[in-house]
Amino acid sequence: MTAYVLRRLVGVLAVLLVLSAVVYATFYLAPGDPAQLACGPRCDPAQVRQVREQLGLDAPVYTQYWHFLQGLVTGHDYSTGTGVLHCDAPCLGLSYQSDQQVTDLIARGLPATASLATGAMVLWLLIGVGTGLLSVARRGGAVERLLTWLTLAGSATPVFITGLGLLMLFCAYLEWLPFPSYVPLGDDPEQWAWNMLLPWLALALLESAKYARMTRSSMLETLAEDHIRTFRAFGVAERAIVGRHALRGALAPVIALTAADFGSMFGNAMLTEAMFGLPGIGKLLVDATKTIDLPVVVGLVMVTGAAVALANVVADLLYAVADRRVALR
Repeated sequence: MTAYVLRRLVGVLAVLLVLSAVVYATFYLAPGDPAQLACGPRCDPAQVRQVREQLGLDAPVYTQYWHFLQGLVTGHDYSTGTGVLHCDAPCLGLSYQSDQQVTDLIARGLPATASLATGAMVLWLLIGVGTGLLSVARRGGAVERLLTWLTLAGSATPVFITGLGLLMLFCAYLEWLPFPSYVPLGDDPEQWAWNMLLPWLALALLESAKYARMTRSSMLETLAEDHIRTFRAFGVAERAIVGRHALRGALAPVIALTAADFGSMFGNAMLTEAMFGLPGIGKLLVDATKTIDLPVVVGLVMVTGAAVALANVVADLLYAVADRRVALR
């Protein structure tokens, strides 16, 4: 187990290295001048050249990338408009637009994204797995057909349509909830939960459809296996068969998918964050891409890439725990 985890962690580091190199190369070839954007539209050419020197943009792209890698290990000194700022390791650089450390910008946006991903995960598991199990229990009847149609509709509806519908229903028409305004968990836990409820629902309704289909198909496949038929032949009650024997094997792929999806939520929740005004890393990534703020984009790619890669490692471990037939090699 330890050797497997170490090998996977080395693979995670390799993936992050490749991701950062690809992002640097892509932004180097992209149109637009980061120095001009950082300086502003009223800057003359001399001021733009001065900004380029401060940001180190005159150096070749491989030199800039090497300085970025050095900063991750040893920190780095950056020239700014107000002097020299030291960035302690691990250092992801300074924003071209604000001269703020990228780690500080990500740290401010990460709680909102983590809140969205965690709450939505809990809801999509409750809704999706519950719907899938109910569909299996009522298979062949009207309930199963209705649930099948609902899951298809849920998976086909974009999150911005679902979010807009929830806002109109609960905030504008019924007036049961206020329009969401992010409140940090540490400031007021109750207001944090109320304001996050609609974003959680919007994201969870989309994801739960996938989990309902997977739970249903996995459960039906498990119930058709030989050892389940053997239990039935020996007269074991159906409830015991489902709860003690079939459920664990059927939920193994669901557990693995949950870990992977949770990691990807850190990069894929941009639409939900934009719709509900959440100050998360998704909004930060969109703004940084518009202004060609390379350090912020690379830092966010590293963070979201690490979340996805580590989540896949956790998914493999959880799959092996849930299904003992799986061997880690």
